[in-house]
Amino acid sequence: MSAFSNEPLKDGNKGGFWKKGSGFPGSIKPVYGAQHPPLQMMPRGKEDRSKSSNKKDAFQDFENKTSDAWDDGDDDLLVMANIQMSLRDVQSTAKAVMENHSKQFSAQNQQNAIKDHVTAVPSATSSHGAGPGVGVRLNSGWRPPKSTPIRYTKDVVPDREATKLEKFRSVLAGPNTDLDELRKLSWSGIPKAVRATAWKILSGYLPASVDRREPTLQRKRHEYFSFIEQYYDTRHQEMHQDTFRQQQLGLGTILKDIPRMTSLAHLFQQQVVQEIFERILYIWAIRHPASGYVQGINDLVTPFFVVFLSEFIENDVESENFEVSQLPKETLNTIEADSFWCTSKLLDGIQDNYTFAQPGIQMKVNALQELVKRIDVPLYKHLEEQCVEFLQFSFRWMNNLLMREIPLRCTIRLWDTYQAEENGFADFHLYVCAAFLVRFTQDILREHDFQGILMFLQNLPTHHWQNEEIGELLAEAFKLKYMFADAPNHLSKKK
Repeated sequence: MSAFSNEPLKDGNKGGFWKKGSGFPGSIKPVYGAQHPPLQMMPRGKEDRSKSSNKKDAFQDFENKTSDAWDDGDDDLLVMANIQMSLRDVQSTAKAVMENHSKQFSAQNQQNAIKDHVTAVPSATSSHGAGPGVGVRLNSGWRPPKSTPIRYTKDVVPDREATKLEKFRSVLAGPNTDLDELRKLSWSGIPKAVRATAWKILSGYLPASVDRREPTLQRKRHEYFSFIEQYYDTRHQEMHQDTFRQQQLGLGTILKDIPRMTSLAHLFQQQVVQEIFERILYIWAIRHPASGYVQGINDLVTPFFVVFLSEFIENDVESENFEVSQLPKETLNTIEADSFWCTSKLLDGIQDNYTFAQPGIQMKVNALQELVKRIDVPLYKHLEEQCVEFLQFSFRWMNNLLMREIPLRCTIRLWDTYQAEENGFADFHLYVCAAFLVRFTQDILREHDFQGILMFLQNLPTHHWQNEEIGELLAEAFKLKYMFADAPNHLSKKK
């Protein structure tokens, strides 16, 4: 039978509408309790006659007014009438409960209003205001008895970020930082207040032992500036001409790259900042002759420089617009040396990306192609049909670690996780690139020619991204790593 059938619901035995005493569809059953006693449902003809002489029975009154609608032999309709009476009782009870709650709420508001007008007044036994020996006074002039205790409480609102910051500070406090615990905390993002210290430890620049950190910093900073004195400041002297000529091509590339990096940010257009980057990159190239300077390495210094700079500026000041010349020379030297060593640690793990022919990048591009072929067949076929090679768009993703594709603030958040992952910049980055590409599958499928696809991939709509988008990207990348990291043969081309 349809739920909206007009046929009566018949009982199999009697042929009536419903069984006697059963509820009808949509009926409200009364809730029995102190404020709503159970209904006394008695058969007709056995009502208490003594009550009808003093007060007319509501049901009898209803029956007299509708006597033509009743059948003496139909007890089922009598039950329905009693149910209608119960509905009225429920409504009256609910109204009484609401009125009761309303009165209690008004009384509570009145008490709160009195508390809002309480003022602490130091008594003769107190010299520091509220505290022991404190009295109270209402603005209206009324004064409670001295025996009445007034307690001042402050609502405690749980702050997730504050709790996370406390955990970081506890781990970093030592005496020996648990690196596994630090990585676990850092995976989901590092608070700005402790990011600089956490990055230095996770990159291997600072030791886990708290006692050894300050001596290590002093030694490494002194070592860096000894390189400056030995190579950079004397690069034009005759005794260093051979070394300088070997790096002249690299230095020329550095001088061209630095003014172009993050050109929209005021920070990197300042002369003092460009000089810092020039020294960092030149010294790194001198110490790594196998690769020398390769275009794009300058981008990898930027996150370290910004994070270490943020240690010395106010939280409400955007580091990208900060005037670096305001800082003392000693502070700038500290930021420069720390940026150099952390960049060196990063590049040590991906140096094959920058040696001759850049074999590391070629391997990663091929692995990305095989991974996308397995996780998004329509996207892979669409790129193949339009003759789009993965090397044409993902080379930059590998060379610059996606820094040209997402805002700097997102890069810093991304690197929190890279630092927490084992070989994050070398291995986990592959899965991030795959998740990054697949995220734009529908947009790419809407482009039906080579030029449209390539233009889209080189100008991805990520300028509005925040930590939320990076968190989603990392979650997808982690799933891919979980599926494929233990099966590396799946990412190798089959011959």
